[in-house]
Amino acid sequence: MNDENFPNKLFAAGNSYWLTRFVILRLLGFVYAVAFLVAAQQLVPLIGEHGLTPANHFLENVQTQLGSRTAGLLRVPTLFWFGISDNALSIVSWIGFGLSLVVLGGYANAILLAVLWAMYMSIVHVGQIWYGYGWEIQLLETGFLSIFLCPLLDGRLFPRCRPPILIIWLFRWLGFRIMIGAALIKLRGDPCWRDLTCLYYHYETQPIPSPVSRYLHFAPLWFQKFGTGWNHFVELVVPWFSFGPRRVRHVAGVLLFTFQIFLIISGNLSFLNYLTIIPFLACFDDTFLRNFLPKRVIKRAERAAQESEPSRINNTIAIALSILAVYLSVAPVLNLVSGRQLMNYSYDPLDLVNTYGAFGTVGRERDEIIFEGTDDSVITGDTKWKEYEFKAKPGDPNRRPPFVAPYQLRIDWQIWFAAMASPDEYPWTLHFVWKLLHNDPGTLSLLANNPFPDVPPHYIRARLYRYQFAPIGETTWWKREPIGEWLPALSADNPEFRRLLEAMDWAD
Repeated sequence: MNDENFPNKLFAAGNSYWLTRFVILRLLGFVYAVAFLVAAQQLVPLIGEHGLTPANHFLENVQTQLGSRTAGLLRVPTLFWFGISDNALSIVSWIGFGLSLVVLGGYANAILLAVLWAMYMSIVHVGQIWYGYGWEIQLLETGFLSIFLCPLLDGRLFPRCRPPILIIWLFRWLGFRIMIGAALIKLRGDPCWRDLTCLYYHYETQPIPSPVSRYLHFAPLWFQKFGTGWNHFVELVVPWFSFGPRRVRHVAGVLLFTFQIFLIISGNLSFLNYLTIIPFLACFDDTFLRNFLPKRVIKRAERAAQESEPSRINNTIAIALSILAVYLSVAPVLNLVSGRQLMNYSYDPLDLVNTYGAFGTVGRERDEIIFEGTDDSVITGDTKWKEYEFKAKPGDPNRRPPFVAPYQLRIDWQIWFAAMASPDEYPWTLHFVWKLLHNDPGTLSLLANNPFPDVPPHYIRARLYRYQFAPIGETTWWKREPIGEWLPALSADNPEFRRLLEAMDWAD
């Protein structure tokens, strides 16, 4: 073990993953930091005691349905069973953010990562529709695997504990399921994925377009078809090579990595693409990564490799986790090969091994809900309505789409879904209107503006508009035309409106 050439021999042989663990944990720390920051800034107005869908009501309903708090804890594991309040939500979020920065800064061990995993799981499991996205359970699965990539206590950049190779393989297995699930849900879903035309619509109709989306939308049709075909190749073919020999695996890793970078540029998909890069990093070993990392980092990795000793306990735990992962993978694999594939679904309460997928269907047209208010006490044909602007979703046609990812504006995403449905399917929008009628500070913090800063509006209504990208060269970013009413004008004085909110325990 004292041979000075020992680490170099390891690196040359391609069976060393010290640098791999280093980059995986740094990127995980970054994703955790973003996720907890989003929670710290948005949880209280979304699911707080006076939020749009209060989490305490949610837990009460779960307990009532299952008969006891213990049954609820087993079905919906979350620390918030032991107490939930606005302060608790904020404290957990900010502590999670701070600990994430520690991991990002280079210090991580199993205990720290287990704490982060448990706290984020607690948030996801009370987050309701606001946390009903595939990347939430994907972060939980990724975070859980990362616990076993580290020693129990040693939190140094390069601890003496060797990175368990079995855990590296489990990361590759996670990346494989993510991509194959995404490929199959597309090929089995919308016909435009099979005739290679989906990208002609996707850039315009995706949840939160970026400024680049407009230019991609107006690219030639051959470019859109090539992009769709390349999407199928990367998602369906390339992942198989992540289990191959070293050089083949490196090529697969590069293709998978660069594919996610393009997705990051083409739209605002929260932290999904950053998170998805993490398991692909397991395709690279130290022989590859040493070409891109600073020399001081490489030297520290070599020193750790030279001083390392095998750990029977860590190896035993890695074997046990692998057996558990194989057992829990049965249901996701059966889902992948079934004709009724589920997308972004968890088969166990802890979200340890899940099935994934994205954009099984692509909208052909983009409809947007625009909320408007007026301080007129009587609505007439001359009533002046003022629009509320969300922070990222299209509203004012002159406003440039923003770059917000990896940050996620959760209400903007839910409004995108609501525009494809009716208010009955999204009853929280009624509570949202009630909050606007009272100039609720928490709700207004989720928006880009407040057209009524002094006195709350007397009426709020919601109208549906169809949006299209304005052609390149025009000063406006969007063209829009009204479709019709999505919600009628509502007032806080409306007795039927008030009764409906009271029935949902929302008239606060």
